[in-house]
Amino acid sequence: MKRVFLIVLDSVGIGAMDDAADFGDAGTNTLRSASKGSCFHMPNMERLGLFNIDGVDFKDGVSEPLAAYGRMREASKGKDTTIGHWEIAGVISENPLPVYPEGFPDEILTPFSEMTGRGILCNRPYSGTEVIKDYGDEHVKTGKLIVYTSADSVFQIAAHEEVVPVETLYEYCKTARKLLSGRHGVGRVIARPFVGESGNYQRTTGRHDYSLEPPAPTILDIIKGAGKEVIGVGKIRDIFAGRGITSYVYTKGNTEGIEKTLAYLEQDFEGLCFINLVDYDMLYGHRNDIEGYARALAEFDRALPSMLSRLREGDVLMITADHGCDPGYTVSTDHSREHTPLLIYGKNICPRNLGTRDTFADIGATVLKVLGVAGETDGKPLL
Repeated sequence: MKRVFLIVLDSVGIGAMDDAADFGDAGTNTLRSASKGSCFHMPNMERLGLFNIDGVDFKDGVSEPLAAYGRMREASKGKDTTIGHWEIAGVISENPLPVYPEGFPDEILTPFSEMTGRGILCNRPYSGTEVIKDYGDEHVKTGKLIVYTSADSVFQIAAHEEVVPVETLYEYCKTARKLLSGRHGVGRVIARPFVGESGNYQRTTGRHDYSLEPPAPTILDIIKGAGKEVIGVGKIRDIFAGRGITSYVYTKGNTEGIEKTLAYLEQDFEGLCFINLVDYDMLYGHRNDIEGYARALAEFDRALPSMLSRLREGDVLMITADHGCDPGYTVSTDHSREHTPLLIYGKNICPRNLGTRDTFADIGATVLKVLGVAGETDGKPLL
């Protein structure tokens, strides 16, 4: 019974890619910035080989890493969660998903407003915490929806839970998802409920993502088609629009995501457990919070020995990321075009330097190889 546990540390990039300047991200390095936090402490990831990876030059590696380790280069033209995960799952996106630096056009907003019966506020790139601070009062007074975007391919709708019940907000997002197709096919429509009073609005954990379907079969489809399990933890189900998932559990943050992972490590199944830990990105990278980012990395590192001790013969643990979000890069609070780490650990895995790979898709190809499942991806197996 073979099991693969694939953990995505959302936004834990390890240094700018060669084309980062084209994305406005020259010089970014998420892990290096986080390492400046007073809480930064990752001895267990260090032992696996995190600091032995090509290009990680701010901390010395260990003499005998426990895992196979490598640096991943994104082949897709983007730096967002959606295509980053699609590529990890074996599918390179040749064309970038659409972004809206000037806001969404009337051909989208007019029918959306008509279908929801509500007006629109903001409609431009904005920080998620700042947008409810600046538009929250008008939203509460008028009932108009706060629609905003970012440098990423997202259509976000913020609404106060007492003005728009959460389930109604989810229906509005489903409406937007149907409208946003073709050339306006953004990667994600995101519900952003919030609560509180004027001057003290706070986002809740009721966030929900409605993703575009992957353009081709991913390893999730292939593994499920082979009769094996594909378990999604966190926002994995949303990222893949439910495709290829046999069971899933949502989480309210990294702590719960780690707890669920430890629980699945105790369960009998054959296949893939795909985990996304989102706090690094959502709570700390986007808010330039170096201390928070460092603290969250230390929390995962403390849990790592418990994960490793629960691995069985034939199990493989893979740890990677989907893009960067440098908390020390004050020019922007958006995702950054960075290399990502890859650590592969298992009782049958030979520790070695995997070098710098040309695509995240090598991860997906490796998962299929470990599970003994035949299928085509845009990558090559690493083992």
